[in-house]
Amino acid sequence: MEKPVYQVVLENILSSLVNNPQEVKVQRIIDEMGVLLKIKLHPQDMGLVIGRNGETIKAVKTIIKAIGTKNHARVNIKIEEPTPLDRAVAQKTLKSGEIIEELKKEIS
Repeated sequence: MEKPVYQVVLENILSSLVNNPQEVKVQRIIDEMGVLLKIKLHPQDMGLVIGRNGETIKAVKTIIKAIGTKNHARVNIKIEEPTPLDRAVAQKTLKSGEIIEELKKEIS
């Protein structure tokens, strides 16, 4: 199935903003309320996408909602928060043994 234009534009904008474009994932969920685009990023790129006082993400949402409206879709965007383990791995503050212990804690 082909991706809608608003999802392609969002992926392109995000890939241009971040330092780790290969880790940008956009998941599309359709329900009775419209379309939800869930964004998953590298934890270190969160600040780049959100921007000071949320200005960057507000601008991105405005653009994507306008494109969605033109394509008869009610589009909302949500950025997934990285887990503490994701943050620790991104900052490389945990050693491999500590990462395994953190994973065990999350599973149990």
